[in-house]
Amino acid sequence: SYMGARALMDACCEPYYNELTRADRGGRPRVYFEGNNLDNDATQGLLHLLDQTSQADEFGGRWAIIVISKSGGTIETAVAFRQFLRALEARVGASELPDLIVPVTGQNGRLANLADELGCRDRFLVPDGVGGRFSVLSAVGLLPAAILGIDIVALLNGAWLMNGHFQSAPGPDNIIINYVAVNHLVERVLNANIRVLSIWNKSLESIGWWYDQLLAESIGKQQLGVTPLTVLNTRDLHSRAQQHQQGALDKMINNLTVENWRCDPLAVGYSQRDQDQLNELADKTLPELMRAAGLGTNQAYAEDGRPTTTITLPRVNEHTLGQLLQMFMLATVLEGRLIGVNPYGQPGVEMYKEKMNNIIKNELAV
Repeated sequence: SYMGARALMDACCEPYYNELTRADRGGRPRVYFEGNNLDNDATQGLLHLLDQTSQADEFGGRWAIIVISKSGGTIETAVAFRQFLRALEARVGASELPDLIVPVTGQNGRLANLADELGCRDRFLVPDGVGGRFSVLSAVGLLPAAILGIDIVALLNGAWLMNGHFQSAPGPDNIIINYVAVNHLVERVLNANIRVLSIWNKSLESIGWWYDQLLAESIGKQQLGVTPLTVLNTRDLHSRAQQHQQGALDKMINNLTVENWRCDPLAVGYSQRDQDQLNELADKTLPELMRAAGLGTNQAYAEDGRPTTTITLPRVNEHTLGQLLQMFMLATVLEGRLIGVNPYGQPGVEMYKEKMNNIIKNELAV
């Protein structure tokens, strides 16, 4: 569930947000994501970073925890929360904890009980019946986004408009129906069981990771469902494009492009040192080069019979992101219904959790 919040941060904030000064961040705190993995070194790395903050730092050396878990039973989040809670209490004392810990959880469960014990002053609910991968437009994604200064009203308004479009737009004009129909048809007719989201704007890469989970966990059941893959261009043209161009005919490529960039176009620029032979491109800008790369790549794929579609955002902002996120969620549910699987629930995930817990309790206890 954390990936939705991470995706909103990456898409809406400055690329190096946490390295900016407090003034350039609009007075808002730095935000780091942990508790989604059991990686020893990553956890200790963030603990070390937090321990280095001093009383002279911008927030007086204080930091806080938003802990997000519907039940509190997910081991990655529960373990990390215990470890970071211990570090925070050692720094500020138990009396400060109610103001510095904000749980996002269900009405009942381990985390809800722990929040009661800690006396947390603020608490946000995860709606009943909403799985983590569908929770980005609940408090799970909206609270971290609001702390970052992201306009969550515009985000929700975009999602609301996409709902209206889905309900009212006729089939030929309905982007959700078109997206599902084309991808489903290519899967069935050409056996393209790898669904590539080919992204042409770095700020949207985390959207791709979020979509990977959404698609895989929703429709990867009953030996059905395509395999999602996110690639970022032009970076991954130097690694994936060879296979996409001439490898197995098992891929459907959906491009995600942006028409207007946030910053003014940056020109290549003229230099007296022209050993790189770029002076002939001195007046060309990065958006122009990116556009040429996109057009050239898609022309090459078309000539080799590789199917592609393109989703174009007019620009990256909260309004368009709300539309995009809701479009993908609606499309995923529709596709699940189309292939006959329940897009909600994740019985396969519960199976590995049961096996892992048995190993932890039995084998590791010896």
